[in-house]
Amino acid sequence: MRLLLTRHGQTDWNVEGKFQGVTDTELNERGIKQAEETREKLQNEHIDVIISSPLKRARKTAEIIVKGRDIPLIIDQQVTERCFGKFEGKTREEINFDELWNYKLNKQYEDAESTGAVFKRIGNFLERIKEEYQDKTVLLVTHGGVIVPIRATLEGIPEGMEVLEGFGIDNCEIKEYDL
Repeated sequence: MRLLLTRHGQTDWNVEGKFQGVTDTELNERGIKQAEETREKLQNEHIDVIISSPLKRARKTAEIIVKGRDIPLIIDQQVTERCFGKFEGKTREEINFDELWNYKLNKQYEDAESTGAVFKRIGNFLERIKEEYQDKTVLLVTHGGVIVPIRATLEGIPEGMEVLEGFGIDNCEIKEYDL
């Protein structure tokens, strides 16, 4: 299976550096333009299916990318952004980022999804789509909090790394993997 992975287009909260989590924010003007540019980049790519998070920013990005093409668009709850609970709407300066993304510590906050839980959810998703779309090309449109565990799983976490910094990607950046 060939996996094309992209993050949704920009939102105002991205610009402000706020954690969005499951807060259902919209694409801003720049985010819509980024999605249109991604559609152009992918116009000659063979894609069998697009899977998107149900949150507006990812779904709208996927809808823009698929526009004018006969590709099934599947909305999948399993690739919804990580719930950051009480940290949603806050910036990195307002929270302990290292604690939130330390996969060895795996601290549980009362209303946020733990790093271990998001890794398990995303691991299950990857296993399912590898089986379901064995010889296909899948475009996944999702979020930074989902992309981090995908990349950490597929690329391997470097020895000694505890905080998963550097596994995110920019809005509408595309990564490719063979699974």
